[in-house]
Amino acid sequence: MKIRVICVGKIKEKFYRMAIDEYIKRLGRYCKPEIIEVADEKTPDNASAHEVELIKDKEGERILKNIRKDGAVIALAIEGKMLSSEQLADKISQLGVKGESHIQFIIGGSLGLSEKVLKEADMLLSFSKMTFPHQLMRVILLEQIYRSYRIIQGEPYHK
Repeated sequence: MKIRVICVGKIKEKFYRMAIDEYIKRLGRYCKPEIIEVADEKTPDNASAHEVELIKDKEGERILKNIRKDGAVIALAIEGKMLSSEQLADKISQLGVKGESHIQFIIGGSLGLSEKVLKEADMLLSFSKMTFPHQLMRVILLEQIYRSYRIIQGEPYHK
C-alpha cells in the first residue's frame, strides 16, 4: 500500500524534519510512504475573511492537483471525526481489504483547508479540538500511521 501525505508548506525546523525522516524510514517496512509539499501563500496581518478564503482556495488548488483519483482521501480537519489509534488502524486495514492501494492524507496550511478540498475527501479526521502547528501535525500523523501498522501487524506498541 502507498501512503501519501499531501501538505502545505515546507518544513524549515531541523527537529521536525528529523522526526519526519525517522517515521518515513520506519514506515518503509509496512508501506510506501510519500510526502508531497505544495507551496503555501503568505498571509497578511489582519487578513479579512475574504482574503483568508482566497488563500485557502489557492493552496487548495495546489493540493487538488496532487490528489490521485484512484485512492482514498482523508483530510485532517478540526471538525472531522476523532478516532483512537486502534480505530485508525482499523480504518487503514479496511481500506486495504477493500482494495485501496493508495491512502492520501491531507494537511492544510495555517488557515486550514478550502471547501473544495474538504468536499473531495472521503473522510475528515480530527486529532483534537485543539489547534496544532501544521508542521507538528505532520509528525503526529506519521507517528499515528506508523502506530497503526504496528497494531495491524500485531506488534507491540505503547498504549
